[in-house]
Amino acid sequence: MELKKNGFKAGILSGKLQRGIWCSMTDPMAAEMMATCGYDWMLFDCEHSPMDPIRVLPMLQAVAPHPVSALARPSCLNAAEMKRLLDIGAQTLVVPYVQNAEEAAEAAAAMDYPPRGIRGVAGMTRASGFGKVAGYHAKARDELCLIVQVETVAAMAEIEAIAAVPGVDGIFIGPADLAASMGLPGQPSHPEVQQAVIDGIGRISAAGKPAGLLTMDAAFGQKAIEAGVAFLAQDLDLIALRKGLTLT
Repeated sequence: MELKKNGFKAGILSGKLQRGIWCSMTDPMAAEMMATCGYDWMLFDCEHSPMDPIRVLPMLQAVAPHPVSALARPSCLNAAEMKRLLDIGAQTLVVPYVQNAEEAAEAAAAMDYPPRGIRGVAGMTRASGFGKVAGYHAKARDELCLIVQVETVAAMAEIEAIAAVPGVDGIFIGPADLAASMGLPGQPSHPEVQQAVIDGIGRISAAGKPAGLLTMDAAFGQKAIEAGVAFLAQDLDLIALRKGLTLT
């Protein structure tokens, strides 16, 4: 059995904008349906939803037959939780609230086996095809992707240092938390927040890393595209459902 290719990782390195959707619902049928909607990627969120690795597993299984990449966000920078998500087959992890290069290095270490990292070695995992992917442990990191989130004023100041950490494959800017950090809670589309994000995208790109963003503001999303964002989500499953069901 061959090691599964990571389409998202290849996509963000190709220069072609990768469009995705943020998923907080825990229904595998809903995930399966969304996997047919044309997105390049879907993110299953364990930080701000009831999801955990046990609930992420059926979501990964539901979308596996479809041409979409499945990303997962652990609840925090937690090597044990990251290991569980990797072992069940998540190939891209988006780690929230990374504040500096030291924390980025911790996240990178959790993605790789010793001697380069600290990922625990197990043989009978979904990620390794239940032991059928030849040489999995030696080559797994080639198809894994680590995205770290910068989402405070302090973290934004560390973009270049974070981008320089070996094993960091991309950087995502979280505008909601950034807005709160700037004294503008609940205002992720405030002009000052938008400017900070656009500047951050430029700095991430200049550092040689793909930049990502989640925003439901269409105009803000277009500014991000023009600034060179590599991966972008402009909807969240619950918000899309509410919009579709609301009568007035």
